[in-house]
Amino acid sequence: MDLEKIREDREKWLTWKNIKPLRDALNNLKNTSYDIELGDVIKIKGDYKGDIKDVAKLMMPWRKGPFELFGTYIDTEWRSNIKYNLLRKHFNLKDRRVADIGCNNGYYMFRMLEDKPSLLVGFDPSPLYRTQFDFINHFVKSDIVYEMLGVEHAEFYEEKFDTIFCLGVLYHRSDPVAMLKQLFRSLDKEGEVILDTFYIDGDEEYALCPKDSYSKIPNIYFVPTIKALKHWCLRAGFESFEVLETSRTDAEEQRKTEWIEGQSLEDFLDPEDETKTVEGYPAPQRVYVRLTKSR
Repeated sequence: MDLEKIREDREKWLTWKNIKPLRDALNNLKNTSYDIELGDVIKIKGDYKGDIKDVAKLMMPWRKGPFELFGTYIDTEWRSNIKYNLLRKHFNLKDRRVADIGCNNGYYMFRMLEDKPSLLVGFDPSPLYRTQFDFINHFVKSDIVYEMLGVEHAEFYEEKFDTIFCLGVLYHRSDPVAMLKQLFRSLDKEGEVILDTFYIDGDEEYALCPKDSYSKIPNIYFVPTIKALKHWCLRAGFESFEVLETSRTDAEEQRKTEWIEGQSLEDFLDPEDETKTVEGYPAPQRVYVRLTKSR
């Protein structure tokens, strides 16, 4: 696979008519003195002569965060610090080669900087999310590498990874075992994957197959029981499957704010019974697992 040709082609996406004004605004950002705080809220503090809020609003919708730039608080749809803090005790990335596949605007990677990994690479083909990342990184000035590539490119990447985060991607794939094999082949020989996906309750190895949508999301193909997920992972070649955490998505974590367009969790659940989606399926629950190539 010619990754350089793919990169070259996708860089052109940044000139699309809906993206170019955002890139122009990005290029007009000033350099200034500031302090950086990489906590639950990614904060850039200082005195900025210009309207950061106008630039940030151009880049809506903001899904992952939150961020605060020179007093402008970007109240993202997801309070991603909840998921990050849930997982934080389960990994140490110091001196490791790390990938975040489906990295969105890079919120998790900015948080991972505190561990001082030797390499930090984000994979996401969205030119909007790449532009949001570049906006934040204009001030953070990290060495994070952002690739507008997908999971299907990871195994051909110039590096194999010690740790791969793949959070909220698997259920978007019509062939989940094939995707898990791609993750497996992207790892170094003793690497690990930290995976997050929807699951349904049950002791059997089966999966829900939504007819048209799940929680109003059309590209959700399979929602497995944890036992079915384990079998998928073993079939993909992983030898170890460890459940780290489970959680139910609620309005504290995902909700509508002024920084997104359209609907959010409150619109996706049955208004009479929040344990069900509007389609009548079990409401979203997430399982977080660690997969390794060898025990």
